[in-house]
This record gives sequence, C-alpha cells and structure tokens, in this order.
Amino acid sequence: MKKKTIAGAVAMIASVSLIAGCSGAGGQDAGSGDTLKVAAFEGGYGAEMYADVVAAFEKANPDIDVELVTSKTLAQELTPQVAAGDYPDVVVLGQGAKEGFTEGFIRDRGLEDLSDVLDLTVPGEDVTVGEKLTEGIVGNLNTNPYGDDSVYLLPMFASPTGLVYDQGLLDAHGWEVPTDFDEFFALGEAAKAEGISLFTYPTAGYLDSYFFSLLAAAGGEDFYSDVMTYEEDVWMQPEAREVLELTTELLTEYTAPTTVGYANGQDFTKNQQTILDGTAIFMPNGTWIANEMADAPRSDGFTWGLTAVPAPEAGGERYLTTFVESAWVPAEATHKEEAKTFLAFLYSDEAAEIFAATGAIQPIVGLADGLTGDSAEFYAGYSGDGVKALVGSFAATTPVPGVDLKATLFDSANSVISGTMSLDEWQAAVNDASNKLGAAAQ
Repeated sequence: MKKKTIAGAVAMIASVSLIAGCSGAGGQDAGSGDTLKVAAFEGGYGAEMYADVVAAFEKANPDIDVELVTSKTLAQELTPQVAAGDYPDVVVLGQGAKEGFTEGFIRDRGLEDLSDVLDLTVPGEDVTVGEKLTEGIVGNLNTNPYGDDSVYLLPMFASPTGLVYDQGLLDAHGWEVPTDFDEFFALGEAAKAEGISLFTYPTAGYLDSYFFSLLAAAGGEDFYSDVMTYEEDVWMQPEAREVLELTTELLTEYTAPTTVGYANGQDFTKNQQTILDGTAIFMPNGTWIANEMADAPRSDGFTWGLTAVPAPEAGGERYLTTFVESAWVPAEATHKEEAKTFLAFLYSDEAAEIFAATGAIQPIVGLADGLTGDSAEFYAGYSGDGVKALVGSFAATTPVPGVDLKATLFDSANSVISGTMSLDEWQAAVNDASNKLGAAAQ
C-alpha cells in the first residue's frame, strides 16, 4: 500500500527485520550504538532491495556495519522507540502517512540539516549528489520544509502519481483518455451504459495526488502554493470551489459503489482489483501499483496506463503529482557522518540499478530514459501534451489540537459519497482547518 503513502499501512504486528553484514554476526546488538541504524518503509517495491543496497554499501565500506530494519508499519513501530530515546541514524519514509511520523520531526525541528550531502561526491563516481539529481526535485517544501535554502529531506524515489487505468479496457471500447472534466464525465456516462464505474480509490488518503494536481490545474502554481501554505480563506476562492464541485460530482455520480466499503487498510486491494477486473476505469495511484498487484488476476489484454488528472477546462494544463519518498537523519542520531556517507551511496549507479530493478526509480538525471515494461508506461505520463510535474505538499506547522487538514480534505470523500456531508459543509470544514494551520504557521 502506498501510504506512504509517496501515501498507510495500519497493522502493528509483523515487521521484516533484516540484519545486514557484520551487524549480527559480529556480536553487536541492536541499539548498542556500534552500528549504523537504517529504518526504511517497506512499500510496494518490497524490502529485498534495501537489503541488497546495504550489502553493497558494506562491501564498499567494510569499516561501517549496518543494521537494517524494514517494515510496512514503520511509523507505528518507530514511534515508541523514539519516545524512549532510541533513534535510527537514517530513516527512509516520506510525508503523507496517516501517522504523520515524518511530519512530526519536521514540526519539532528534529531533523539534521542535509544540505552538505548535496556537495558530497557520490562514492566511486566523479559527480556530486546534487549534480546527479534532476532539476527541481530539491528546493521545494518537500525537501526544504521551512521555505529556506536548507535541505532536511533528500528525495529518495520519485514516482508519478495520477490516474492509473487499463489501456486494454479503453481500447476494447474505443474510448480515449480524457484530458478535461467535460470529457471525463462524458466517459463516465458511456461507462455507466456498460455497467462500468468511472472512478474508485484504494482509500480516501490516495486522493492527495488527485487534489494537488487538480488544485494546480484550476488555479495555477501560485494558487497551489497559497493552498499548501494556508493562505487565509484560500479554500473560499472560486478556484477551490470549482475543485470541490467537480470532485463532489465525481464522487456522487461516477464512483464505484463498493469504494467506501473497501476503503480501509485491510480491504483496499479490493478497490484496486476493480481496475484489473475492468469494473472501474480510473483510480489515483502511482508506479508501485504494478508491483503491489503483480500476482492479482486481471482481464485479458490488460495493460497498465497512467495519466494526469483532467484539467477543469478544455486545453488547460494538467499536472502529475510527483510523490517523493524521502530519506532523512534525525537530529538526535548517533552516527550522523556515517549516515551522510550512506545517503550519498544511495545515489550511486550501483544502488540505483538495484532499486530500479524493482521499479523504484530515483530522481537521477537520465535514469528514467532507459525504462522498459510497466515502468516505461508510467513515466511516459510526463510526456503528455500540456502535462507538468508537480512536487510538494502542505507546509509543516506547529500542531493544532483537533485539526487534521488531510483528514478533513481527503477522508471526507467517504462522507460525501454516503451523503452525510454536503459540498458547502466540506468547503467550510476544509477552509476552517486551513485557516487554523495558517495561524499556527505565523
């Protein structure tokens, strides 16, 4: 599951713990302070890639032992450890998870400044980390959460997140991928006649990439920035109203009726399965979906596709929200210099090749050009006419008791579908939450 999603996992029981290299065999206990402790979220790309990268790092750096822990419930497992003062040295976990683990470190200014990592030479190569990264992937609220020049989160994996679909289903019916909402809803009507729903989502949290893209398309990138930084009454602006109106129509008229019942941490794959079965056309998701559903049954001729959220008006710009999974170092980490050495290695060609084999694509210059198969289909979404990449998320603020803007904006979709929340109520609730966070940010 994405959450991250970037997009999470909600069960608190099983974790995959991999002790790499000498960290176990050498008699060094977890938490002893003698090893570099790396904690990584196990998303749709799996855990094995991290073990392989750690093994490669230890081979190149025999004087550094690594203790690697990967888990689908990483945030939940790290929370009590951190509360007890037991900090990992490196964390690979982006923003957007329901637990808000990474966001908590941002709010509390508990992250190490990693700006100097960009100037480190990638081990075994003659370029710096900064020179290998694609333009624009650093210097936004995702990497520089305080709006200054300091980088606290390094972009680990960059995935286009948009509307995934089965190109075979469209081809079989002679349908085209819609580029604006008039075309989108017209397709919805045609699909209804065939007993097919236009839209679904795994859980309501997956609407983040949908909303971010649509907000930028409706009001432009300056308006999007105003939304992300809680400009006062920004959700009362006509552009925001249009976004909520279009979304309300999509949810109430064209969304699969089974969506809400399955939109939870246990059953979300049943919503994803409707795309593979051909009973729904589009759902918000990212490149990890192909790996996550690799063993699921599917319709004959099924082919993954990914497209940007339609523009509100014909000919308008469309956006693919780029989910960035981040790597960071807690300010309380014990081995900060070794952690930075490890982070620099993660951008090496050797590490990138290991990650890419699972579909985990890093924002490294030219890396996506050589993709094949499902990954090539997904990243081709950036090549669509009028499509732009969108990076960033809501700005960090000090916590406001009782305020959860993401839940108010995304999770309310379930209530909109069920009819227990009106459009006006949704707009007012989102605007109120946004204003309160804006006040806390001042």
